[in-house]
Amino acid sequence: GPWWPHPLWGAEDQAGGSNWITPDKILQAAQLVTTGKLYELGQVYEADMPLFGNRTYAMHIPGSPTGGPVGDNQLVWHDEFFCGEIGQIGTQFDGPGHIGTMLTMADGTSQEVFYNGFTMEEFGGTYGLRQLGVEHIKPIFTRGILIDIASEKGVDALDHSYEVTVADVRAALSRQGMSEDDLLAGDAIFFRYGWSIHWRDHDKYNTNPPGIGLEVAAWLIEHQPSMIGSDHWSTEVIPNPDPTLAFPVHQEIITKAGIWNLENMVYDGLAQDEVYEFLFVFAPTPYKGATGSPGRPIAIR
Repeated sequence: GPWWPHPLWGAEDQAGGSNWITPDKILQAAQLVTTGKLYELGQVYEADMPLFGNRTYAMHIPGSPTGGPVGDNQLVWHDEFFCGEIGQIGTQFDGPGHIGTMLTMADGTSQEVFYNGFTMEEFGGTYGLRQLGVEHIKPIFTRGILIDIASEKGVDALDHSYEVTVADVRAALSRQGMSEDDLLAGDAIFFRYGWSIHWRDHDKYNTNPPGIGLEVAAWLIEHQPSMIGSDHWSTEVIPNPDPTLAFPVHQEIITKAGIWNLENMVYDGLAQDEVYEFLFVFAPTPYKGATGSPGRPIAIR
């Protein structure tokens, strides 16, 4: 059956899980900072990074310097020109307009339907989506939880196409001295597969990563996170164990539940220090009508 209107946020909502970031949630998250130690959870954006499919990253400095000298003080400056899928390369945040589903509607027509029942017919646009753009996502300042599956399995990285189960998640939480009862609505929940160690090996990194499947997706939806994330490019297992399905976790999490997904993260510092609960900060860049956002996610303990 249809997944809209959203049971909590209503038919007009375009912010999804970021609605959990209330003043109370922010105050609770701020209490988690006790040492001031900061961890970078994102990758550096550069031409030599693994990209999905044929996506593009190109940055140029026009002229060097780009301008000047001007004034008696002979000031010069640099600009940069960037070309690429700005929201969907490198450490990338999947927004509400990114993933949809082709459905046969009650009137027999086929429609592409996205988060909260918005259809392409309503919001599609050549120069940016008219609704469901990433600018509708509220800044994320919340409690972050790392679920370190790789360490629980005693490996540097999980194998290609390994599906992480709910049993794996519970075992990892238990190893960390936590349980699923510790998870709170609006938390940001992150999975460490160890995959970021392959970042420089593009073929290995891009080929059939491990990840969560539909079982863990259903478990996540029950726990009502504001967002999820992982240390590879899809968060979900590729391919799905059901060969007839393509990226089904994206549909369950993003399209149906409005839980946002931040991919290509790095958790090595957190894992090394055994930090599994922290203040998490990420503010998607409000490119109007964009499907996602680059950014610099950070954890502070």
